[in-house]
Amino acid sequence: MTDDPRIARLLALIGSALRPPPGAGRIALALGLGLLCHTLFAAAVLAMIAAMFFGLSESFGTVPWPWALLANAALIAQFPLAHSFLLTGPGGRWLTRLIPGPHGATLATTTYAIIASAQLLALFALWTPSGIVWWRAEGAAFWAICAAYAASWLLLIKASFDAGAEVQSGALGWMSLMARIRPVFPDMPTQGLFRVIRQPIYVAFALTLWTVPVWTPDQLALAVSYTAYCLLAPRLKERRFAARYGDRFARYRASVPYVVPRPRPTRDNADAK
Repeated sequence: MTDDPRIARLLALIGSALRPPPGAGRIALALGLGLLCHTLFAAAVLAMIAAMFFGLSESFGTVPWPWALLANAALIAQFPLAHSFLLTGPGGRWLTRLIPGPHGATLATTTYAIIASAQLLALFALWTPSGIVWWRAEGAAFWAICAAYAASWLLLIKASFDAGAEVQSGALGWMSLMARIRPVFPDMPTQGLFRVIRQPIYVAFALTLWTVPVWTPDQLALAVSYTAYCLLAPRLKERRFAARYGDRFARYRASVPYVVPRPRPTRDNADAK
């Protein structure tokens, strides 16, 4: 199992973090931000799973209508706008300056995960429901849709692992600071679900939006908006990959489809790695 570079890299990072060099202030900062990051991450994921399971018909938002329409629209927009900005050059430089002192660059992935988790938690916790329920699955349909919903989340977890669990969870930053090492980012992902399509994280995320057992105008607005984002945003990511990996990414892009799987060619794609 340790021959898998995804697992070996993660285990090496954890092992280094468990044996930190001296530095009480650095260790306290790393542990504090790590705790905040993973607490917010778990809360955001649980809020998203629960809120969409009920079609956004249950939440804590209390903005009166019709102002709730504007509030909900702002909640939908804030995540993709900030998410995309922070992945640009100026956004990344701004991100490294959010933590005062010399550790901002090391903690960038953790800071990014904290912001993204807080945004998702705000979206699903502060949404003001319309009170309209179009359809609620029952009987066999309910269990079939629940199975599809669970499978979509498992695909999202698998795709995130394939892309680099330490980056996707925000652990890379605080664990690197804990170990006082330079963060080492995963190589261009080509294993696991990335052998099938180039954007499995975005596809799995989109699937979670459409496999819910309760349908409301709220859920439809969210599903349409974020599915469009999942189809368009990766284009920006692929521009960064093309600039970073050059011909290697060009070969990978030529052999692996964007979001729709196709029968694999007989020739192995090893040259795309």
